[in-house]
Amino acid sequence: MTKPKMTQDGLLARARDVRIALLDVDGVLTDGRLFLSNTGEETKAFHSRDGLGIKMLIASGVRVGIVTGRSSQIVQNRADELGIDCLVQGCEDKLTAVREILARYDLAAHQATFMGDDVVDLPAMEAVGLATTVADAHPLVLRRAHFVTQQKGGRGAVRELCELLMYAQGTLNDQLGCAYEDDCTWAGG
Repeated sequence: MTKPKMTQDGLLARARDVRIALLDVDGVLTDGRLFLSNTGEETKAFHSRDGLGIKMLIASGVRVGIVTGRSSQIVQNRADELGIDCLVQGCEDKLTAVREILARYDLAAHQATFMGDDVVDLPAMEAVGLATTVADAHPLVLRRAHFVTQQKGGRGAVRELCELLMYAQGTLNDQLGCAYEDDCTWAGG
């Protein structure tokens, strides 16, 4: 099922209600590539703009969580560094994880966004009020998302989502440190 094209007003209305942003890792916070050494050590590359966006979003009052199918100390370290206290790794059923997170924080589905990039993310995306994805997501995911970033996964896509949420909630200018409203705007606006 393809989601109907959403107007900017409809998108902003959904973004205004969000109190938790849930993110996949591979393909969202990273570009999806996995680097494995001969000894099996895994490395990942994260974008610094995504990290700053997450910190600003948390400072603006929106909780951020990570829900990922893989398990990695690297992801734990990144979550700790960014102040993300909601982390679910090794998750085969992201839908159940999202439902448990919403219950833990006493949130309704419309108060959450989930950003995924592949078909395993669709049930979680469809269970929240704002389904979001990256520019280079799987075609089925692109068709079902309410919001598709201009940037690819691991290349600043999460920052776009953070700025959308802050813009819709009226906190973007404060977080960017703009002296005047015209100094900075949401790129999607």
